[in-house]
Amino acid sequence: MARGDVLLTVLAPRLTADIESHMAALMAQFGLQEEHRQRLADTEKGEPIDCVELHLSGASSELTSLRHAALELSETLGVDMVVQRNQRGGAAPRLVCFDMDSTLIKAEVIDELARRHGVGDEVAEVTERAMRGELDFKASFRERMSKLEDLDESVLANIATELPLMDGVERLMANLKRLGFRTVILSGGFTYFARYLQERLGFDEIHANELVIENGKVTGAVHEPIVDAERKAALLQQIAEREGVALAQTVAVGDGANDLKMLAKAGLGVAFRAKPLVRAEARQAISVAGLDGVLYLLGYGEADLI
Repeated sequence: MARGDVLLTVLAPRLTADIESHMAALMAQFGLQEEHRQRLADTEKGEPIDCVELHLSGASSELTSLRHAALELSETLGVDMVVQRNQRGGAAPRLVCFDMDSTLIKAEVIDELARRHGVGDEVAEVTERAMRGELDFKASFRERMSKLEDLDESVLANIATELPLMDGVERLMANLKRLGFRTVILSGGFTYFARYLQERLGFDEIHANELVIENGKVTGAVHEPIVDAERKAALLQQIAEREGVALAQTVAVGDGANDLKMLAKAGLGVAFRAKPLVRAEARQAISVAGLDGVLYLLGYGEADLI
């Protein structure tokens, strides 16, 4: 690979000498040379996290082993070490697509609906198995939906106003909008709640599942097609083509097995505070930073941000 064609971004509550030592050992293990270093965030300046971006040369054309080693080191040290190809010399990313539940918000809405309807434990168990990749999403989704039959529509409004936003999401969205990115929700959740987030945070468009409601009651059905892993990936590609954006200029962020195909399709696919299976399969993953940590992976430092 050409000089500086690999980026290693390290995010830590505090960047210590021990972490620096492990970074150097990782580079030596894979024969990497540091060509350039940029400090993106510095807690000594009162900034929320420490973040450094290293431009490295000497890597093989296949980065899987390096990524896995960086992920293992991340988990050992309690930091995020993120490896990606350096594409900064090309066209900049322009489209960012997000999962909703447990990514933009600190909740799985279907579990909260079920809890209010008295079937919380049953639905949560199915949700957890689906997010771990143990169940087919469509089958598990229909099973969970069937348990919500006769839920009163008023419960939806109550939950929407109480949705807990993910750490860093407001700052992330304010900066993405200011920097000119198109932002999209691609969710296996529900349009009712995606619209609420769209109005609150300013997403350009949303794609999610539409609940069927009759006579003020949830029927337990949704309008087809169901937004599953395949549809998320297809929607990302369709939106990119419509907007004239190359896939290399797209970013996807999600936490579940249902997001993996979308993450793989995007130029930068970030597993955010994800299950171990998802972290291992995704090309990039962050857990220490808030959602605004995605901005560092795009190369923005605190000096660039509001």
